[in-house]
Amino acid sequence: MARAARDKTTGCTDREEVFCQAIAYDPELNDSDAYRQAYNTERMKPETVNNKAYALKNKAHIGARIAVLREERCKRTQIDADYVLQRHREIDEMDVIDIMDDDGGLLPVRQWPKVWRQFISGMDVSELFDGRGDEKAIVGVMKKIKWPDKIRNLELMGKHVDVQAYKEKLEHGGSLEVTEVRRTIVDPKS
Repeated sequence: MARAARDKTTGCTDREEVFCQAIAYDPELNDSDAYRQAYNTERMKPETVNNKAYALKNKAHIGARIAVLREERCKRTQIDADYVLQRHREIDEMDVIDIMDDDGGLLPVRQWPKVWRQFISGMDVSELFDGRGDEKAIVGVMKKIKWPDKIRNLELMGKHVDVQAYKEKLEHGGSLEVTEVRRTIVDPKS
């Protein structure tokens, strides 16, 4: 079987490039699925696919290529770790007073700050009626707004690569002493 040609600029074969792009462009995709996109795995056991994907991803030129592709994507989309952290901060700073008038009612949506318009999870508006038939009249409007989960947002902000608020710090000290271990083999016949 002939060896696959490598691209001179990336150092990757065509299949390796497909693998790298799958990983770099689809953060939801696991390594094994990326491997399946690049290679014929019909006759492989799942464990074999996992092992091959792991081995491939750990090759130096593959890791370097994935890093380059991710960096290019960040530049192209202008979304990087700082952008994500800033968006989390905006959610954290949302204050309900920003969307309320002086009487405690809700402002019209067009008067809401942009962050509120972008990040609410849902809105339910219901008209309340009194009476029946021709005597039916609107007596009020109920408005429900579902905020983003502020605790979850704070947790994600704390896990951010630049914050690492929840990362455990493990310190090990002391010394390790190895002693000789002797085994005695007992003959069951004696």
